[in-house]
Amino acid sequence: MGVKILLAGGGKMGSALLGGWLERGLKASDITVVEPVEKTAKAITERYGVTTVADASAVADDFAPAAIVLAVKPQSMDDAAPPYKAFAGGGKGDGKGDGAVFLSIAAGKTIAYFESMLGAEAAIVRAMPNTPAAVGRGITVACANAFTDDAGLGLCDDLLGAVGNVAWIDDEGLMDAVTAVSGSGPAYVFLLAECIAIAGIQAGLPAELSQQLARVTVAGAGELLHQSGETAARLRTNVTSPGGTTEAALAVLMAEDGWQPLLTKAIAAATKRSRELAG
Repeated sequence: MGVKILLAGGGKMGSALLGGWLERGLKASDITVVEPVEKTAKAITERYGVTTVADASAVADDFAPAAIVLAVKPQSMDDAAPPYKAFAGGGKGDGKGDGAVFLSIAAGKTIAYFESMLGAEAAIVRAMPNTPAAVGRGITVACANAFTDDAGLGLCDDLLGAVGNVAWIDDEGLMDAVTAVSGSGPAYVFLLAECIAIAGIQAGLPAELSQQLARVTVAGAGELLHQSGETAARLRTNVTSPGGTTEAALAVLMAEDGWQPLLTKAIAAATKRSRELAG
């Protein structure tokens, strides 16, 4: 990438991004990570070879990041974000040069929120990744404010693309539904694996075998969906023989009180909660 990046937060998602950037060719010497937890900071330095500091004020004076990635928990952002306003001018408080683009992956924190924290004309990109980013198979949806130029958009696309697919939207209002579908979505899949395992046990399978079957079946079906050019509906049809066992199961799952109304209700609840958290 050939640019300097300041990463605020070295937790699971921050570390996933960091690993992806290094695999893409970004030099460890071009990355500084702000991580206040000493144990976590030490582990990051040992694993990735990047510079870590305890807070934004400790970033080297000559370190001028092109992007500042805010990977801090939303509930901590009120305290964490303001010190980074010093970098909006392209350097640590110098107020000169092109400003850095701010890329937030904090759920529920709006572009307007960051403009109030970092400056009304700061370049802001709000993104919603999901946890499969940890294995390079995430999906991130992002939107930007009017002050983010093409270079900033391209850089953020590269940074997010290091851990999976990236989609851009113009309407920030869609981010609540995005959060409900893809942000929370992995939990729905993990719950599916749990439920299949429990049902298998109740059908008489040994617990260990049922859990193995559920895990590998869900993972394998996901990989098939990923690699196939077919729609999910077509793949479902392909595995459903008329009058067979799958058809009998789907008659239950696709009934009026089956999965679709439940998932529609669940995603509506998650969308509503995302709006509430955004305030």
